[in-house]
Amino acid sequence: MQRSISHQKPIVPFVYIVLYIFYSSLGSIYPILPPLLSVLFVLFSRALKREDFTAVLLVSFCLLVFEANYGYLLFSSIIYFYIQHKFIMPKITQNFSCNSCIKISYVLFSYLGYFLFLTLIANIFLLEAPEINYYIIYYIVIEFFIVSIL
Repeated sequence: MQRSISHQKPIVPFVYIVLYIFYSSLGSIYPILPPLLSVLFVLFSRALKREDFTAVLLVSFCLLVFEANYGYLLFSSIIYFYIQHKFIMPKITQNFSCNSCIKISYVLFSYLGYFLFLTLIANIFLLEAPEINYYIIYYIVIEFFIVSIL
């Protein structure tokens, strides 16, 4: 049986993953390209709300690529994003009615919260603490505009 050329829904996510891997590789070479961490959180959160296991798996793979490119602990971003989705973001959406405030909290908690989470994990397991650079401010601003579009 042959697949219809117009039915490409299963193929599109894999094209996005290949594009993200290519973008992430370029981002590790050129630090002016943001790593799209908060965009991945928004996609992860939406996939968990829809209970779409395939989308969660694909975004988790992109998060593993992010961790590998930047040298972070394996599965740390997935664990942090799950904790953020289940415990932190419901309180933020409950307390704020401003849509822009919620979106900026997505970005701030994705970057600064993840840095604090990595610092906590490093202190618990006696690992080297992650370093924060000034590019993170640039990443937060750029990704706020990207998340606002989503």
